[in-house]
Amino acid sequence: MNEPAFWRQKRLDEMNSEEWEALCDGCAKCCLNKLEDIDTGEIAYTEVACRLLDLESCRCTNYAERRRLVADCVSLEPAAVQSLGWLPSTCAYRLLAEGRELPAWHPLVTGDPESLHRAGISVRGRVVSERQAGALEEHVVSWPE
Repeated sequence: MNEPAFWRQKRLDEMNSEEWEALCDGCAKCCLNKLEDIDTGEIAYTEVACRLLDLESCRCTNYAERRRLVADCVSLEPAAVQSLGWLPSTCAYRLLAEGRELPAWHPLVTGDPESLHRAGISVRGRVVSERQAGALEEHVVSWPE
């Protein structure tokens, strides 16, 4: 018999680093620049991606050094997932923290790393690098959710 998938057996804080990293579907929505209203705390997503994001693969070009190279890059940790309200509703970390299942298009479910792109979940083809963007206010979008 097949053993249940690791994400069904373990809490986020019980996963090893390989399992934790495998949860990332590669959508790159968390790599989008966001604007926060200082009065209301409301988050506005933009179509502007971090300068380290490869816009085609939707992966960081320097993952190991990202925190050093990008001052406001957030490393997701199990304890922080619940408090990061800007995580997209499709984020596997958020879904599992909320006791929900991974969606049918998730690469861990399909076995295919391109499945989320075909499902239109990723930022592929919809973003611009912060190196070319200009003012963030001109790039506010509603589609990350």
